[in-house]
Amino acid sequence: MTEAAEKYFNRLYPDGEFKLASTDPEFAEFFANFSCDEVVNQDDLDDRTRMMAILAALLGCQGIDEFREVLPGALNLGVTPVEVKEIVYQACAYLGIGRVRPFFDAVNEVLTEKGIALPLEGQATTTIEDRVEKGEHAQVDIFGDGMKGFATSGPEESRHINRWLSGNCFGDYYTRKGLDYGQREMITFCFLAAQGGCEPQLTSHAAGNMKVGNDKAFLIKIISQCLPYIGYPRSLNALRCVNEAAARQ
Repeated sequence: MTEAAEKYFNRLYPDGEFKLASTDPEFAEFFANFSCDEVVNQDDLDDRTRMMAILAALLGCQGIDEFREVLPGALNLGVTPVEVKEIVYQACAYLGIGRVRPFFDAVNEVLTEKGIALPLEGQATTTIEDRVEKGEHAQVDIFGDGMKGFATSGPEESRHINRWLSGNCFGDYYTRKGLDYGQREMITFCFLAAQGGCEPQLTSHAAGNMKVGNDKAFLIKIISQCLPYIGYPRSLNALRCVNEAAARQ
């Protein structure tokens, strides 16, 4: 590794070693130098935000093995257990429980190994009675007044899905403590960018990010830091969506 790559790797994993170094030394060298030096030192994104974005991107691309490898380093760099749990919980709204379920096991195993008692303290702020109302309020806070009345809008045969978006996607997840709106929109952007095939929603959430203070420059930093984990095609698609959202502002 370069000196800078080794320094960053040692902050991620004190006394650890790059696990592919013994079997694939050439790959280990250039990947570590790229991801732990060139990419990390491209911008001034803080470690905690970088690692939250990477965890969300690994959920989005179904990188369960790499997620398990990265998670201890994320905790070492300041991501809290509550924040990790909130990232995994919210992923269900954008990926579905079928794809997220293995990540619960990975998180619970790592936290247990670190001696962290489970379950963690609850973060809910809504009830079954007010989740739709508060969820729609969150939509308005993030996307603007055009979201007022969203839960009861749309054709009758599909109106229930709009109600679910307000009550479940936003009421059950976005209203929770542990992450603020800016962090939640950022991880949503990562979920969508990493899974691919949902560019209209990615463009919409790029715009939502901008409305809560995550500007174009910030989103480009997020894409850049996730690129080693999701590859160039999806990163370039995400960049195009950010540019489209910025042009509409």
